[in-house]
Order: sequence, then structure tokens, then C-alpha cells
Amino acid sequence: MKKTKREVDDLRPEYDFASMRGGIRGKYVKRLQEETNLVLLDPEIAAAFPTEEAVNAALRGVLNTTKAVRQLGGLPNKTLLPSARKTRRSS
Repeated sequence: MKKTKREVDDLRPEYDFASMRGGIRGKYVKRLQEETNLVLLDPEIAAAFPTEEAVNAALRGVLNTTKAVRQLGGLPNKTLLPSARKTRRSS
């Protein structure tokens, strides 16, 4: 059996990144935020959608409905339209 050499840990317990070249805190945060699209769901929403495919399918349905309504100029809500009956005025 061969003995393996133990590597010597020559790292300091704490490095001062401010004094290092290019060691800027949060250097890539803005780019990371622009390139990622992570969303945190509330627990009750996450429970309703067990997989990422289920979430995507539901959101695609909402998106398709929104597109259809915008293309048609909106669907009439007959309960809010004035009725065709004439109201009688009391004299």
C-alpha cells in the first residue's frame, strides 16, 4: 500500500478580496439577474403544481388566453352591458 502525500493547506483563514486585482464584490450580479429567470412560488402555488412542466403548461394556457382576448379586442361581458329594456319613469 502506498502512502499518499498530504497536501499542505497554505491558504490563509481570510483573504482581503478588496486588495486583490479584480476582486470586486457583486461584479457580475447585474448580468446574472438579466440572464436568469428564476421565480419563487408561494408554498400553496407550489403545492398545486408538482412539476415544472405543470407550471409551464398552466402559464402557457394563461398566455394563450391573453393573446386570444387581445386579438379579438376583448370579449363582451353581457352582465355589465346595459339591458335593452326601457325603464319606466314615474310621473
